[in-house]
Amino acid sequence: MAADQQLKNSRNRNYVSKDFDAFRNDLLRYSRTYFGDKIQDFSEASLGGLLLDMAASVSDSMSFYLDHQFRETSWSTAVEPVNIIRMIREAGIKTRGASPAVVTVSIFIEAPSKLVSDEYVPDESALPKIRQNTQLASSSGIGFSITEDIDFAEKNRLGALRAKYVIGEVDASGNPSTFILRRDVTCVSGQIITESFNIGSDPAPFFTLSLKNTDVNEILGVIDGDGNQYYEVQALSQDTVFRTFPNLSADSEEVSRSIEVIPAPRRFLNISDPQTRITSLQFGGGNSLTTDDDSMPDPETLALPLYGTMTLSRFSIDPNALLRTKTLGILPRDTAISITYRYGGGPSHNVSTRSIRGISSLSIEFSDSCTASIASSVRASISVRNDAPASGGSSAPTLEDLRSQIPVARSQQDRIVTKEDLISRVYTLPTKLGSVYRAAARPSPDNPLASQLFICSKNASGFLSTVPDSLKKNLRTYLNEFRLISDAIDILDARVINFRVKFSVFINPNSNKSTTLQSVISRINGIMNIKNFQIDQPILLSDLQNVIINTQGVLTLVDLKIESLSGQIQNRTYSEVTHNVKQYTKRGVVYGPPGSIFELRYPQNDIVGTAL
Repeated sequence: MAADQQLKNSRNRNYVSKDFDAFRNDLLRYSRTYFGDKIQDFSEASLGGLLLDMAASVSDSMSFYLDHQFRETSWSTAVEPVNIIRMIREAGIKTRGASPAVVTVSIFIEAPSKLVSDEYVPDESALPKIRQNTQLASSSGIGFSITEDIDFAEKNRLGALRAKYVIGEVDASGNPSTFILRRDVTCVSGQIITESFNIGSDPAPFFTLSLKNTDVNEILGVIDGDGNQYYEVQALSQDTVFRTFPNLSADSEEVSRSIEVIPAPRRFLNISDPQTRITSLQFGGGNSLTTDDDSMPDPETLALPLYGTMTLSRFSIDPNALLRTKTLGILPRDTAISITYRYGGGPSHNVSTRSIRGISSLSIEFSDSCTASIASSVRASISVRNDAPASGGSSAPTLEDLRSQIPVARSQQDRIVTKEDLISRVYTLPTKLGSVYRAAARPSPDNPLASQLFICSKNASGFLSTVPDSLKKNLRTYLNEFRLISDAIDILDARVINFRVKFSVFINPNSNKSTTLQSVISRINGIMNIKNFQIDQPILLSDLQNVIINTQGVLTLVDLKIESLSGQIQNRTYSEVTHNVKQYTKRGVVYGPPGSIFELRYPQNDIVGTAL
């Protein structure tokens, strides 16, 4: 190595430049350091300046798009609609167009009377059933449809008609000749339409069908030419769906419908574009002509047979063959698909009171014993009216509205893992399958992999009661689709503990004793209201003491007691659960046994105060 070796000039390099000027300055310093003997002119008009500008421009563009792409990976900083929509769908947020309005509508009919056991009642043979999706019209032109069948001949468990009725017309003797019957039903705004699509003999797997109308808010039915029904699912890998049917058990008053899980070999995804508000249906890719019912292909069908040889050549497997199974749903082929759906919505659908007055499309059914003349008369007498304004109609959510839902949706999950997941899933049970008023979960003392779910509901009088068996069965079926395979859930009735509050206070001599006592009772009723209690929640005596002492006119609290009530007391019916309050009171806290809830059932009788 030569002793007089010439050392090459060196300079620290900068990697934090982000814009054109910074890149150009770094390139200029680099060129003068390493290529100063080659070119000296780097002015804007020179060749050196041109090269610097070109390199800085490319670096500036690459830096911009690198930052832009990084921002597009986050829901909070993304600006491109296609990326926002992608993250919305990845989060599992269902996008829809404008929301329809909902309203309760009263339907009136006039039916002939009939003498039964010396009493005139409506003739049941003349009472019709008005079918679901009957179209009603409002004065503003907004259409509404009935969401369920209305049977005017339906009776409750006591054998009385569910429909309310009054006398319509009377004959010459003053006896009722007709009755006017009324039933209320929930209606949803929008128009119902059916579109048909012809499917060829070799459609592409996972093809989509786009509906022509915007703001589709519900797919009512998808049927092919062979009568096969297709079910809407959240993902094509979901092979079962819930189906409801009328509950014919003795507790049908509390639980009107039951639920069951049915297979859904033919299914589709409901995909709505937030920008165009066009709805598309995506179908599966399985071949319905095959007789193979396996969810995955048999590996033996892909094995190469060996006949007397110990060697074999390489072969390829088509990965698309894995998508042609029925795992992701059956692909319709060589048929016609009929899609019935409801569309339309927005603030204009919130019509005012008594604006729904007409019927645009009536679907009605009479019993076989009803004569044609009576059926015609009853049909002509049908009228409708809404005694309350419609509500719920709103504009389609914007991308910003949907973007704000992403962090909440990502924290949710379609499976039960934690206790909070179990409780929240219980409260999402549709109300027509029964209503759970309170629910609580705790680990099972007998099985480390099981949880005890305590639930209670309200009866017709508004008091806490045990849950009907039909509701428990619906809840069992519903929760079973979300629980982990190794978990077990024991559904138990929460024990309702009724109690009485007794207190004695000294009243200020300058205050009215009766008024002060009523004020104390009212405040105790406020904090002891069942709305403030959950299962396994104790009673804090300090809360009661604080409320009583801080009531105006009360000088001091002399005595405070909590007493358990059960059975029948002075024509008041309480829970059958007895509770030893003294035994379960510790340090000013009244506890209940596991899975219990306190209820002050008759506050006007169960809060007893004495003024001294």
